[in-house]
Amino acid sequence: MTGYIHSIESFGTVDGPGIRFVVFLQGCPLRCKFCHNPDTWAMGQGTEMTSDELIDKYMKNRAFYSRGGITVTGGEPLMQLDFITELFTKAKRYNIHTCIDTSGITYREDDAEYINKLRRLIAVTDLVMLDIKHMDSQKHKDLTGADGKNILAFAKFLEKTNVDLCIRHVVIEGITDNADNLRDLGRFIGKLKNLRWLDVLPYHTLGVNKYEQLGISYPLEGTEPTSKEKAIEAKGYIMEGIKEARSKR
Repeated sequence: MTGYIHSIESFGTVDGPGIRFVVFLQGCPLRCKFCHNPDTWAMGQGTEMTSDELIDKYMKNRAFYSRGGITVTGGEPLMQLDFITELFTKAKRYNIHTCIDTSGITYREDDAEYINKLRRLIAVTDLVMLDIKHMDSQKHKDLTGADGKNILAFAKFLEKTNVDLCIRHVVIEGITDNADNLRDLGRFIGKLKNLRWLDVLPYHTLGVNKYEQLGISYPLEGTEPTSKEKAIEAKGYIMEGIKEARSKR
Protein backbone atom coordinates (compact mmCIF):
# COMPACT_ATOMS: atom_id res chain seq x y z
CA MET A 1 0.00 0.00 0.00
CA THR A 2 1.22 3.51 -0.81
CA GLY A 3 0.12 6.88 0.50
CA TYR A 4 0.15 10.25 -1.20
CA ILE A 5 2.64 12.36 0.75
CA HIS A 6 2.82 16.12 0.44
CA SER A 7 5.95 16.57 2.57
CA ILE A 8 7.83 15.38 5.66
CA GLU A 9 9.14 17.41 8.58
CA SER A 10 11.95 15.62 10.39
CA PHE A 11 11.96 17.61 13.63
CA GLY A 12 8.46 18.88 14.39
CA THR A 13 7.95 20.48 17.80
CA VAL A 14 4.28 21.59 17.71
CA ASP A 15 2.59 18.42 16.44
CA GLY A 16 2.35 16.37 19.61
CA PRO A 17 4.61 15.61 22.58
CA GLY A 18 8.37 15.75 22.12
CA ILE A 19 10.20 15.99 18.82
CA ARG A 20 8.07 14.50 16.05
CA PHE A 21 8.52 12.94 12.63
CA VAL A 22 5.64 14.71 10.88
CA VAL A 23 4.06 13.31 7.73
CA PHE A 24 1.89 15.74 5.76
CA LEU A 25 -0.59 13.73 3.68
CA GLN A 26 -2.07 15.08 0.48
CA GLY A 27 -5.78 15.80 0.07
CA CYS A 28 -8.45 17.65 2.05
CA PRO A 29 -12.23 18.10 1.51
CA LEU A 30 -12.36 21.34 3.53
CA ARG A 31 -11.55 24.80 2.26
CA CYS A 32 -10.83 26.64 5.50
CA LYS A 33 -10.49 30.37 4.91
CA PHE A 34 -7.48 30.47 7.26
CA CYS A 35 -5.73 27.37 5.86
CA HIS A 36 -1.98 27.92 5.50
CA ASN A 37 -1.42 24.78 3.39
CA PRO A 38 -3.69 25.18 0.30
CA ASP A 39 -1.13 23.17 -1.64
CA THR A 40 -2.31 20.07 0.28
CA TRP A 41 -5.94 20.28 -0.88
CA ALA A 42 -5.85 18.34 -4.17
CA MET A 43 -6.42 14.60 -4.02
CA GLY A 44 -4.28 12.02 -5.80
CA GLN A 45 -1.19 14.20 -5.93
CA GLY A 46 2.05 14.28 -4.00
CA THR A 47 4.81 11.69 -3.69
CA GLU A 48 3.73 8.07 -3.42
CA MET A 49 5.49 6.34 -0.53
CA THR A 50 5.04 3.06 1.32
CA SER A 51 4.65 2.77 5.06
CA ASP A 52 7.98 0.90 5.18
CA GLU A 53 9.73 3.84 3.54
CA LEU A 54 8.36 6.20 6.16
CA ILE A 55 9.31 3.88 9.03
CA ASP A 56 12.84 3.61 7.59
CA LYS A 57 13.16 7.41 7.48
CA TYR A 58 11.98 7.61 11.10
CA MET A 59 14.39 4.92 12.29
CA LYS A 60 17.40 6.73 10.80
CA ASN A 61 16.91 9.50 13.37
CA ARG A 62 15.16 7.52 16.08
CA ALA A 63 17.49 8.79 18.81
CA PHE A 64 16.04 12.28 18.37
CA TYR A 65 12.49 11.01 18.87
CA SER A 66 12.97 9.28 22.23
CA ARG A 67 10.22 11.43 23.79
CA GLY A 68 8.38 12.04 20.53
CA GLY A 69 7.06 9.86 17.74
CA ILE A 70 5.19 10.00 14.44
CA THR A 71 2.42 12.49 13.66
CA VAL A 72 0.31 12.35 10.51
CA THR A 73 -1.34 15.58 9.42
CA GLY A 74 -2.32 17.19 6.15
CA GLY A 75 -4.36 18.10 4.32
CA GLU A 76 -6.80 15.78 6.04
CA PRO A 77 -4.98 12.57 7.02
CA LEU A 78 -8.16 10.52 7.49
CA MET A 79 -8.74 10.76 3.74
CA GLN A 80 -6.07 8.02 3.65
CA LEU A 81 -7.34 6.01 6.60
CA ASP A 82 -6.17 2.57 5.42
CA PHE A 83 -2.66 3.82 4.77
CA ILE A 84 -2.37 5.44 8.21
CA THR A 85 -3.60 2.23 9.84
CA GLU A 86 -0.87 0.25 8.10
CA LEU A 87 1.76 2.86 9.03
CA PHE A 88 0.74 3.01 12.69
CA THR A 89 0.44 -0.77 12.99
CA LYS A 90 4.07 -1.06 11.91
CA ALA A 91 5.07 1.85 14.16
CA LYS A 92 3.68 0.10 17.25
CA ARG A 93 5.96 -2.88 16.56
CA TYR A 94 8.81 -0.50 17.40
CA ASN A 95 6.93 1.08 20.33
CA ILE A 96 6.68 4.41 18.47
CA HIS A 97 4.22 6.99 19.85
CA THR A 98 1.57 7.71 17.19
CA CYS A 99 -0.52 10.85 16.72
CA ILE A 100 -3.16 12.04 14.23
CA ASP A 101 -3.76 15.76 13.62
CA THR A 102 -7.22 15.89 12.02
CA SER A 103 -10.32 17.97 11.43
CA GLY A 104 -12.51 14.87 11.86
CA ILE A 105 -14.63 15.97 8.90
CA THR A 106 -14.56 12.52 7.25
CA TYR A 107 -16.39 10.86 10.17
CA ARG A 108 -19.52 8.91 9.13
CA GLU A 109 -21.33 7.40 12.08
CA ASP A 110 -23.93 5.65 9.85
CA ASP A 111 -21.30 3.69 7.89
CA ALA A 112 -20.54 0.45 9.75
CA GLU A 113 -17.59 -0.51 7.53
CA TYR A 114 -16.00 2.90 8.00
CA ILE A 115 -16.49 2.75 11.78
CA ASN A 116 -14.81 -0.66 11.93
CA LYS A 117 -11.83 0.67 9.99
CA LEU A 118 -11.67 3.70 12.25
CA ARG A 119 -11.65 1.49 15.35
CA ARG A 120 -8.71 -0.47 13.94
CA LEU A 121 -6.83 2.80 13.42
CA ILE A 122 -7.59 4.15 16.88
CA ALA A 123 -6.38 0.87 18.40
CA VAL A 124 -2.86 1.76 17.19
CA THR A 125 -3.14 5.51 17.87
CA ASP A 126 -1.86 7.09 21.09
CA LEU A 127 -3.11 10.64 20.59
CA VAL A 128 -5.63 12.50 18.43
CA MET A 129 -5.27 16.24 17.94
CA LEU A 130 -8.71 17.41 16.81
CA ASP A 131 -9.36 20.85 15.31
CA ILE A 132 -12.71 22.34 16.22
CA LYS A 133 -13.11 25.40 14.01
CA HIS A 134 -16.43 26.82 15.25
CA MET A 135 -19.31 25.58 17.40
CA ASP A 136 -22.05 27.23 15.31
CA SER A 137 -22.88 24.92 12.39
CA GLN A 138 -23.66 27.66 9.84
CA LYS A 139 -20.65 29.76 10.81
CA HIS A 140 -18.52 26.61 10.57
CA LYS A 141 -19.81 26.13 7.03
CA ASP A 142 -19.08 29.75 6.15
CA LEU A 143 -15.54 29.33 7.48
CA THR A 144 -14.66 25.90 6.08
CA GLY A 145 -17.19 24.97 3.38
CA ALA A 146 -18.87 22.29 5.53
CA ASP A 147 -20.86 22.24 8.75
CA GLY A 148 -19.22 20.88 11.88
CA LYS A 149 -21.71 18.21 12.92
CA ASN A 150 -19.47 15.30 11.88
CA ILE A 151 -16.56 16.81 13.78
CA LEU A 152 -18.49 17.03 17.04
CA ALA A 153 -19.80 13.48 16.53
CA PHE A 154 -16.22 12.32 15.92
CA ALA A 155 -15.14 13.89 19.21
CA LYS A 156 -17.81 11.89 21.03
CA PHE A 157 -16.71 8.72 19.22
CA LEU A 158 -13.14 9.31 20.37
CA GLU A 159 -14.34 9.64 23.96
CA LYS A 160 -15.86 6.16 23.73
CA THR A 161 -12.54 4.73 22.51
CA ASN A 162 -10.71 6.43 25.41
CA VAL A 163 -7.85 7.58 23.18
CA ASP A 164 -5.98 10.63 24.49
CA LEU A 165 -7.43 13.79 22.98
CA CYS A 166 -6.04 17.28 22.38
CA ILE A 167 -8.46 19.94 21.14
CA ARG A 168 -7.11 22.71 18.93
CA HIS A 169 -8.91 25.97 18.17
CA VAL A 170 -7.70 28.85 16.02
CA VAL A 171 -8.68 32.31 17.25
CA ILE A 172 -9.57 34.70 14.42
CA GLU A 173 -10.73 38.15 15.49
CA GLY A 174 -14.28 38.84 14.41
CA ILE A 175 -14.85 35.21 13.37
CA THR A 176 -14.05 32.68 16.12
CA ASP A 177 -13.29 34.95 19.08
CA ASN A 178 -16.89 35.50 20.22
CA ALA A 179 -17.07 34.87 23.98
CA ASP A 180 -20.31 32.88 23.76
CA ASN A 181 -18.89 30.65 21.01
CA LEU A 182 -15.76 30.06 23.05
CA ARG A 183 -17.72 29.20 26.19
CA ASP A 184 -19.88 26.81 24.12
CA LEU A 185 -16.70 25.12 22.92
CA GLY A 186 -15.56 24.78 26.52
CA ARG A 187 -18.90 23.34 27.62
CA PHE A 188 -18.70 20.75 24.84
CA ILE A 189 -15.11 19.59 25.33
CA GLY A 190 -15.41 19.81 29.12
CA LYS A 191 -17.74 16.80 28.96
CA LEU A 192 -15.16 14.69 27.11
CA LYS A 193 -13.53 12.38 29.63
CA ASN A 194 -10.52 11.71 27.38
CA LEU A 195 -9.56 15.39 26.98
CA ARG A 196 -5.90 15.76 27.96
CA TRP A 197 -5.09 19.31 26.89
CA LEU A 198 -6.22 22.33 24.91
CA ASP A 199 -4.26 24.29 22.30
CA VAL A 200 -5.60 27.77 21.53
CA LEU A 201 -3.74 29.07 18.51
CA PRO A 202 -3.59 32.67 17.25
CA TYR A 203 -4.48 33.14 13.59
CA HIS A 204 -1.49 33.99 11.39
CA THR A 205 -0.90 34.90 7.74
CA LEU A 206 2.25 32.85 7.09
CA GLY A 207 0.61 30.91 4.26
CA VAL A 208 -0.51 33.90 2.20
CA ASN A 209 2.42 33.57 -0.22
CA LYS A 210 1.25 30.03 -1.12
CA TYR A 211 -2.09 31.41 -2.32
CA GLU A 212 -0.23 33.88 -4.50
CA GLN A 213 1.93 31.09 -5.95
CA LEU A 214 -1.16 28.98 -6.70
CA GLY A 215 -3.05 31.91 -8.19
CA ILE A 216 -5.77 31.69 -5.52
CA SER A 217 -7.25 34.76 -3.84
CA TYR A 218 -6.73 34.75 -0.08
CA PRO A 219 -10.17 34.55 1.62
CA LEU A 220 -9.20 36.51 4.74
CA GLU A 221 -7.40 39.32 2.96
CA GLY A 222 -7.12 42.25 5.37
CA THR A 223 -7.70 40.17 8.52
CA GLU A 224 -5.00 41.00 11.02
CA PRO A 225 -3.03 38.25 12.78
CA THR A 226 -4.33 37.51 16.27
CA SER A 227 -2.13 38.63 19.14
CA LYS A 228 -0.94 36.20 21.78
CA GLU A 229 -2.81 38.29 24.35
CA LYS A 230 -6.07 37.86 22.44
CA ALA A 231 -5.49 34.09 22.22
CA ILE A 232 -4.88 33.94 25.97
CA GLU A 233 -8.11 35.85 26.56
CA ALA A 234 -9.98 33.44 24.29
CA LYS A 235 -8.56 30.45 26.14
CA GLY A 236 -9.90 31.96 29.35
CA TYR A 237 -13.45 31.90 27.96
CA ILE A 238 -13.03 28.28 26.86
CA MET A 239 -11.76 27.34 30.31
CA GLU A 240 -14.84 28.96 31.85
CA GLY A 241 -16.99 26.64 29.74
CA ILE A 242 -14.89 23.60 30.66
CA LYS A 243 -15.19 24.35 34.37
CA GLU A 244 -18.93 24.82 34.04
CA ALA A 245 -19.33 21.49 32.24
CA ARG A 246 -17.20 19.61 34.74
CA SER A 247 -19.07 21.11 37.71
CA LYS A 248 -22.21 19.44 36.40
CA ARG A 249 -20.74 15.94 36.04
